[in-house]
Amino acid sequence: MIYPFMTLEDDTEITHTEMLENGEVKVYVETPDEKDCFHSLVCYLPSYRVEEVIGYSEEEVSKYVKFIREAANLIIEFAQEGGFDHAAAV
Repeated sequence: MIYPFMTLEDDTEITHTEMLENGEVKVYVETPDEKDCFHSLVCYLPSYRVEEVIGYSEEEVSKYVKFIREAANLIIEFAQEGGFDHAAAV
């Protein structure tokens, strides 16, 4: 299952999976782009391994990985609890 985490001011969407069997959480970052349709990347927690980078510069990748690092505790907690709505008991 994929859970929404956050939408940034530039319409970048950050979503994540539930905790995977191997203990990782797959985080997706996707930004709409007028020319290319979407730019995207995948980052795995807790290792911060980045894969499948499409359209982002190295600087942008670094910016998103930094953001994910700062939010990792929440993302991992939400992944274990079934997303934000379940973790927040909404």
